Formats: sequence, C-alpha cells, structure tokens
Amino acid sequence: MTDLAIFLTGLGIGLSLILAIGAQNAFVLRQGLRGSHVLPVVLTCALSDAVLIVIGITSFARIAEILPWISPLMRFGGAAFLIWYGTRAARAALTSSAALHVSTAPREPLRPVLLTALALTWLNPHVYLDTVVLLGTISTQYAPQQAVFGAGAVTGSFLFFFSLGYGARLLRPFFAQPRNWRLLEGGIALVMWAIALKLILMA
Repeated sequence: MTDLAIFLTGLGIGLSLILAIGAQNAFVLRQGLRGSHVLPVVLTCALSDAVLIVIGITSFARIAEILPWISPLMRFGGAAFLIWYGTRAARAALTSSAALHVSTAPREPLRPVLLTALALTWLNPHVYLDTVVLLGTISTQYAPQQAVFGAGAVTGSFLFFFSLGYGARLLRPFFAQPRNWRLLEGGIALVMWAIALKLILMA
C-alpha cells in the first residue's frame, strides 16, 4: 500500500473508533454547545489521544515480539469488546429516549474544566483499548510504515475533537431530539461491529 493509502486507513479507523459518544465526547460536545473553554478542551483531548496512539504504535509491536500470544489475545479480546459495545449501542438505538440537555449554568473556571477533560481521557479504560491496544494491534499490519498509519489516526483525533467542539452549536437542535440520538447509536453499532469483524478476519 502507498503511504497515502495507509495514512487514510489510519485516519478512517481512528475516526471510527472515536465516534462513539462516550463520557469524554459528550463532555466536549457540551462545552462546545455552551461555548466554554472550547480550544483548551479540544486540545487537551486531542493531544492526550495523540500520546496514547504513539505509545500504541511504537510499543505494542515490541511487546508482541516478546509475548507473541498477546497480539491475537488483544485482537480477539478487542473484537469481543466491540461486539458487546455495538450490541449495547444497538439496544440503545431501539429503546433509548435520551436527548442532549445543555446546562445554562454560568461559565466554569478553566482549571476544573481541564481536570475533568483529563480525567475523562486518562481514567477511561475504553480510551486505552481504542488507542493503545486496538490501534497498536492494527498498526502491526502496516510495518514498517506504522508511523504513517499513526499519523493518520492522530489526524483523525484532531479533526474529530475540533469538529465536535466548534461544530457543536450547529448540532444543538439535532441532538435535542431523542430520535436523532437513536440514529446515532444505530450508526455506532454498525461501525463497532464492522471493526470487530475486521479484527477477527486479520491474518
């Protein structure tokens, strides 16, 4: 594969893994909707993701060389998690009545906002699974061009967080409707299942 194809693959997979609206993304979305400390929040989340992605693509292959059984274990374990996560999203798509409610509270100080963003990133085990384990595992398929794959994944993180943070105001009417959250959950389910299948079918 060409460098461009590998970069675009990393970009696409990185975006797919980060699309799920979890605690971190919902926080960024709310900050964007309120217009509160958007740049520091999106930079904190994107740079944190970049650090974890670099750890995954630079260290996971070395660990796999020492422990050859860890790559298939992580691959199938990651696939099992994604199948479960996709099933949970599909169930939410069928049954959830949730909608995004934006607080009208006064603007918060910067420090607690950044601490919250850091906690939602570094204390979230799903972030490690996505960035270090899953992206680290997939990147081994593109040796010796893993750095190109990782650059694509890092670019995906920056694109996602900046788009989410600064585009949030445009999405406010959309996500205020429970039906649209169900549609999003259904899309997340399909993406998670597709990635799980890709991991299972990897040689």
